[in-house]
Amino acid sequence: MTQENFVFVNEVGPRDGLQNQAVQVAPENRVALIDKLLNAGLPGIEVASFVNPKAVPRMAGAGEIVQSLAGREALVSVLVPNMRGYELAKAAGAEVINVVPAASDTMNRKNINMGLEETLEQSCAILRQAKEDGVTGQAYIATAVECPFEGLVDVETVVAIARQLIDAGAQEIIIADTIGAANPGQVKALFTRLAAEFDISRISAHFHDTRAMGLANAFAALECGVRKFDASIGGLGGCPFAPGAAGNMATEDLVSMLHQMGYETGIDEACLLEASALAGDLTGLCVGGRMSNWFKSRQKYMDS
Repeated sequence: MTQENFVFVNEVGPRDGLQNQAVQVAPENRVALIDKLLNAGLPGIEVASFVNPKAVPRMAGAGEIVQSLAGREALVSVLVPNMRGYELAKAAGAEVINVVPAASDTMNRKNINMGLEETLEQSCAILRQAKEDGVTGQAYIATAVECPFEGLVDVETVVAIARQLIDAGAQEIIIADTIGAANPGQVKALFTRLAAEFDISRISAHFHDTRAMGLANAFAALECGVRKFDASIGGLGGCPFAPGAAGNMATEDLVSMLHQMGYETGIDEACLLEASALAGDLTGLCVGGRMSNWFKSRQKYMDS
């Protein structure tokens, strides 16, 4: 496996995929799903969110999950919405934390009841504290292409936010098309600009598939030099502020595209589909990437 040909796929199903589901998945079952994903070879997994369980009941048990995964070789990360969440995550043994400011003022107010400036101040304070504590800090920039309330986001706004977060200690910036509104042209323009300003190895991408453009947008970012992507098993997820949101880009679809293009991920597609099936069982939903039926048919033919 060559470094230049390797694409890092970060699984976000256990957090982003489950946080808005109608059913409560118990912590031990979320760990079982994470184990399936680890067995498939996922090099990174966002496993939980240290939010108040009263606000997001689906994420209850975050500390228990992190503690049960101690010592795993994969990059295990968690989301922290505020300093209290950070302290709880650190106490549980989290080694990688993610903060999530949005690129627009209204989205921040709707999501966490703070404006953009205050949200960035809080995010930067967490990143500085993480650096001091020896915890790896990463930062999402949510609604980086379009806000459901304010419309299109200016590219220079995203660049300025990224610069502020990096200066505060963010080791990685994850550009998130949170509502799945981006198209490949917009993605190319945004990531080309980011690549001109920052080391592209510190920039990763998080796409939703609301308008069926997740893979096309991933390809556009790939062409700009991005080599790390978020994806969610079975396409689980979605944003409550996006009407008709279909969820995140399916991990199995992204991995299949990358493999067919000649990239390496270290991920076993057959094991990935087993994890997708478990995700469906746990949520009671019909989940799965669009490649699933093709892959199963191919395997049946090869085994006959």
